[in-house]
Amino acid sequence: MTEHVEWGEPDAPAAPATGAAVTPADAADAARLVAFGLQPRLQPSRDQEYTELLRRYREDPPFARLADAVATGLGLVVLEVSPRAGMAVTAAEDSVFAVRMGDYARRASADSGDRFLHGLAHLAVAAMAFPRPEDLADDGYIGRVSVNGVDAFVRQACRRLEERADERGVNTDPATDAPGLEAAWRIWARRSSTGATKDARRLAGSTTGIVGKAVTFLTESGFLQRTGDDAGGTYRTTARYQLQVRDLAGSAALAELLELGVVPVTDGTATLLPAEDTDDMDLVADAGLPFHS
Repeated sequence: MTEHVEWGEPDAPAAPATGAAVTPADAADAARLVAFGLQPRLQPSRDQEYTELLRRYREDPPFARLADAVATGLGLVVLEVSPRAGMAVTAAEDSVFAVRMGDYARRASADSGDRFLHGLAHLAVAAMAFPRPEDLADDGYIGRVSVNGVDAFVRQACRRLEERADERGVNTDPATDAPGLEAAWRIWARRSSTGATKDARRLAGSTTGIVGKAVTFLTESGFLQRTGDDAGGTYRTTARYQLQVRDLAGSAALAELLELGVVPVTDGTATLLPAEDTDDMDLVADAGLPFHS
């Protein structure tokens, strides 16, 4: 009898289902969900497998932790997992998936000096799409922008900066420690809006050409959806773009642009409103949404 008890004591009760070991199938499903998240233009409502994996993420905490771990291992940050946004991820600075402003600008233009203008275009799109904190916080809010509207927005910001420089009597070449936007407004203001072709086609190096590249990139990345051809091209924001801008809303670059008081309206045009006097903020030279400096 004693021997029988000794052999039986090591037996432990079966582990609960929630504590079951991770199977290769679980790992494959988690990786599959992250792979869906890396296809930003894919809408969950149009893919049954994607929808089912999202449901599992929400209802199965161990699976959710596994999917988060897979994303982390790939250098991704999970912004949200929901039916509206899918598995929305953004690349961490050291991720192989990170896109850098310098690389983007080199692909978009042969002139390396245009890098800052490309970053400014992305900042302007973000500022026009979500000009108020309540817009950025409202999951149901849809921002609307146009290529010509973004260009007009930046040019009005340039005029505002020029006025400030005139008021201070420093409307000359900017000092090396001047705020980033103040150091760049002359470049944008002096650049042709469309170019010099006979049919007024948009040249790549024109400011509307630069904005056009920005919104095309954002559309291909699942952040914007094209809605029409008016005003150089009109676009609406997606849930993923709102999450992206929300994640980077504290950047000094975006705050500096919004502080100028150029407030957009919903049709993608821009209007200049008086801004309260606040201290200028530094703009990192490579700053630009949704890039890493």
